[in-house]
This record gives sequence, C-alpha cells and structure tokens, in this order.
Amino acid sequence: MSRLFFDTNLFIYLVEDREPWAQTVTGILERMSERKDVLLTSTMTLGEVLVKPLSLGDNGWANRYESLLSSPGVTLIPFDKQCARIYAQLRQDKLIKAPDAIQLACAATAGCELFITNDDRLSRKQVPGIQFIVPLDRAYL
Repeated sequence: MSRLFFDTNLFIYLVEDREPWAQTVTGILERMSERKDVLLTSTMTLGEVLVKPLSLGDNGWANRYESLLSSPGVTLIPFDKQCARIYAQLRQDKLIKAPDAIQLACAATAGCELFITNDDRLSRKQVPGIQFIVPLDRAYL
C-alpha cells in the first residue's frame, strides 16, 4: 500500500473527461484500488477545481468536484503549520510557483511515496517527504 498524491490537473482531466489524460488517470485509479493505495490531495485542490464551475454559475459541475474530493477514497490534506514551514523552504526556489509549493508541502507533510502531476518541471525537484515526483505520462503503477 502506497500513499499517492494527485495534483489538481488530474482531477480536472477525470471530471471533465479530457482525453487522453482522463483514460490514464482512470487506469492509475484502477491500479491503486487493486493495490489498496491511498489517494491524497490538498484542500487547495478543491479550491482550484471549483474556480471555473463557480465562475460560470454551474453548481452541478461544482458539486461533482466536491463529491469526488469528499468521497471515502480521497483524503484531503490541509495546509497547516507544518506545511507552512515546508512551503517557505520550497519557495526559496524561485522556479517553484506558490500553488505548486503548497501542493508539494502538503504531499511532503503526508509522507507521499509518489506525487503525480502533469507539470514536468516539478518532476526534476527533490522534496524531502516525497519519494518520487513524476509527470502523468510516466506514472506507471
């Protein structure tokens, strides 16, 4: 059993059925289920995915995201005091944007084995508390 952290974009691909990425994310979720892996993301992910549906006044779309991210199979990691310290350390690297640093800090605090994103530049980063950071197209479980 491993602890895997999904960056925001993976949930967007899944809910909005954006191919070919939605199929890839679905495949990863199926393998995670078989292995009894734990799916983690941050509370910021919930905020990020709600921006577009709420700006369009689409409560049904917003509710789909909220339902997915509050389901028993997903654990939301809050941005707390421990995350804040890791965030501040990560932000010393000016190439890491603030939202990415929040995500990475939450994943590090949770002790994730794998952080999956579709932002390839993050995969070159080393973050204590995260064993591997991989882009979606290289996330083979």
